[in-house]
Amino acid sequence: MKKMLAYCLLIISTAFLLSGKPVQVTDKAQLTAEELKLYNLVTAYRSANGLPAIPLSTSLTFVAQIHAKDLDENRPDTGNCTMHSWSNKGKWQSCCYTADHAQKLCMWNKPAELTSYTGKGFEIAAQYSEGMDAKRALDLWKASQFHNAALLNAGPYKTKWNAMGIGIYNNYAVIWFGHEIDKEGEPARPAKR
Repeated sequence: MKKMLAYCLLIISTAFLLSGKPVQVTDKAQLTAEELKLYNLVTAYRSANGLPAIPLSTSLTFVAQIHAKDLDENRPDTGNCTMHSWSNKGKWQSCCYTADHAQKLCMWNKPAELTSYTGKGFEIAAQYSEGMDAKRALDLWKASQFHNAALLNAGPYKTKWNAMGIGIYNNYAVIWFGHEIDKEGEPARPAKR
């Protein structure tokens, strides 16, 4: 019975992938302990600056986790391509995101391309060659005027974020922000020990 159920789920998932329609990610996104720690650090930082917590998003977490892994394993962020780039080694549209933002739609549309999230996504990313952790990622972003503005809804990001996803994989950390509430709700949190 379990084999048959798994087989049926595989067929359904494959059909969605081949049809080009977004895959539902409710059961696929689960925060790691370090990702939850980063969420809590960002929430505390925003609170210290008079800002509310941003709801966690299953869809944006799924995108963040996939992108952090793609950055680490496939290194699309080489040459003129920034960390907002995506490799050609996945079930997504690849792109080289350059400093002139010519490929911004490739980034903005990733949540809708990969999930049922209907809004655009906005990403901040960080890399540290000796391994990434929550505190290091937040410290790197706080030290950057542009990234700090995204965290604190300042400057060009004077807006309200209604969804946030987090991914940390080896040397990379990414956060995705969105204006729309995620209908998929929050990702699963790590089990308490």
